[in-house]
Amino acid sequence: MPLALLALAIGAFGIGTTEFVIMGLLPEVAGDFGVSIPTAGYLVTGYALGVMLGAPLMTVLGTRISRKRMLMLLMGLFIAGNLLSALAPSFGLMLTGRVVASLAHGAFFGIGSVVAADLVAPDKKAGAIALMFTGLTVANVVGVPLGTLVGQSIGWRVTFGIVAALGVVGLAGIAGLVPDMPKAEGVRLRHELAALKNVQILLAMAMTVLGFGGVFAAVTYIAPMMTHVTGFADGSVTWLLVLFGLGMVGGNLIGGRYADRALMPMLYLSLGALAVVLALFTLTAHNKIAAAVTIALIGALGFATVPPLQKRVLDQAHGAPTLASALNIGAFNLGNALSAWLGGLVIGSGLGYTAPNWVGAVLAASALVLAFVSAALERRDIPPATVLAGPVTTERRTAVPH
Repeated sequence: MPLALLALAIGAFGIGTTEFVIMGLLPEVAGDFGVSIPTAGYLVTGYALGVMLGAPLMTVLGTRISRKRMLMLLMGLFIAGNLLSALAPSFGLMLTGRVVASLAHGAFFGIGSVVAADLVAPDKKAGAIALMFTGLTVANVVGVPLGTLVGQSIGWRVTFGIVAALGVVGLAGIAGLVPDMPKAEGVRLRHELAALKNVQILLAMAMTVLGFGGVFAAVTYIAPMMTHVTGFADGSVTWLLVLFGLGMVGGNLIGGRYADRALMPMLYLSLGALAVVLALFTLTAHNKIAAAVTIALIGALGFATVPPLQKRVLDQAHGAPTLASALNIGAFNLGNALSAWLGGLVIGSGLGYTAPNWVGAVLAASALVLAFVSAALERRDIPPATVLAGPVTTERRTAVPH
């Protein structure tokens, strides 16, 4: 694997850290600005919305420049947003900094996935994508716990300053290691938009929303579930999240390895097993050891779907993959928001803290159904929607065997 993937992974590490570290620092931020915890929660919501809006916006703006230059500009935006958060004199400016940083998130992973895939041989593309996403998964094991510890011990502003410094390292790595790949000839914004008419791309994005939504239906409410149902102390939740992060790292690498060999079977296995494990979590949540093992499995199975789903989008959007790839990153965040809302509904209905696990199981099972539908359409040889409009592409794209 080329060293350029390391630079992309460093950028992904910084982005993953800034996305999740705020959850452990909400009390400190709320106390400093004199706002309530629910109000401080807008720092999480605002970031998620910024990712969903920023993914297509920044990708569209970057259609006229090279992918390397766009990645560098995105890291510059990320650095600026985190510096603004670190220095913000008011809550409003802090929220603005979070949104500015979030605008880089979706486009960075979307464009980065395309670049990572182009750096390697065709039979190693999913592995290259997985290596870039390893930065995001490792952030949950190392960056988030350390960032939370620093923020609670020294100050949350120091944490965001360190994250900005990580962005500088990522920017330097991209500048020095990523080759200057020219834009694909003949690809225009209308071609990128036309790719979204492909039913296989839409199905892959729907699988992303439902499959990863299944993960976050359970994980969003893991703290009250583990303390009120399982009996863990409050301080143990951090280490349980580290287990979840370790599972994410392993699942991401395994998903990337086997998606290059058998993409659809990998999706069937990971989504099916995820649905089963989430359903079992309603039982294992009552035992400390079983709950800890289940949490690691949820992280592993959930992130085992990421490389194959991202590669599926790139394969189906052949010739105009950038916007579709970025939108699929936004789909992950849409799944997070949807599942958190549904999980809150069932808890609010009096069904208990384990009820979101059933929501997650249903979402993951629904994603599995869509995977079978997608494969059935492909076997019937229904041609995908034409990616490049007009007479530019006259040859049919044959289905890639998985």
